[in-house]
Order: sequence, then C-alpha cells, then structure tokens
Amino acid sequence: MRVLVITLFLLTQISFAQESLPNINIKDLKNKTVNIKTDFAEEDKIYVFSFWATWCVPCIRELEAIKLHYSVWSKELNMELIAISTDDSRTQKRVRPLVNGKNWPYRILLDENQELKRALAIVNIPYTVIVKNGEIKHVVNGYSQGAEMELYHKLQEL
Repeated sequence: MRVLVITLFLLTQISFAQESLPNINIKDLKNKTVNIKTDFAEEDKIYVFSFWATWCVPCIRELEAIKLHYSVWSKELNMELIAISTDDSRTQKRVRPLVNGKNWPYRILLDENQELKRALAIVNIPYTVIVKNGEIKHVVNGYSQGAEMELYHKLQEL
C-alpha cells in the first residue's frame, strides 16, 4: 500500500511538472527585478537554476563543488548558473553575508515569497533545473558528493 501511495505521488509530481519556465518576477541582491522567463532567454545558452537556502548544507556543498569548475564549464558549455535563494523571512538576512563570504561567481536571486519555488512544484532543496531555449531539459533533486560531475555530463549532452 505504501509503495502504491508513493508511486502515485511521484506520478502526479511528474505529470504536473512544467516544461518551460514560468513568467515570474523576483529580485536580485541589488533589489532589481528579474523576470525568470524573459531575462534568461538567450538562444542556445544553458541556464542552470540552483534552488538553495542558507540553512541547507547540501545546497551549499553543491554550489561550492560547482564553483571549482564553473569558470571552465561556463565558457566550454555556454552556460550560466543562477543560484536562487528560497530563504524565508526568518533567514533572508543571512543570504548576503553568506554569499559575500563564499565569493560565488553566480548570479544570486531571491525567491522571497517562494512564488517561483511553488510555480515549479519544488518540494525540497537542493533542486536544480536545467533550461535551454526556454524549455526545462532536466531536473535534479538533492545533492551528494560527486553529483556535480553528473551535472556536467548532462550539460555536455545539451
């Protein structure tokens, strides 16, 4: 019975998954409005949206692991990683200090009301969405050590 319930849950999650980015505005660290659908629409460029939070240790590990390869990957694969903080009102004040301390080369966006997270039906983080030409090509839920290389191979396929 439990397996059936889990299977049905996963099937509904898959069937409701978006095929393209929603038309939602969120802010960057400078409080500038960014439209997820139109501001990340460069043809043939790969966009990697990494949903994370300051309290999520696997999220930070993933972003740190990718950082080691990012300068090479971004040139080789014509890709850009956008780190989207899903911190709520209690933890949002931690985002800027953490980002400044990590010196991440990524564009950082703030999904302050978690509107984008809800629109993409994201249940837990880390959650990575790969987009090319406006279409969601691949989704990765979770992170374990070494998974960044699996991400790299998936990006190479695109």
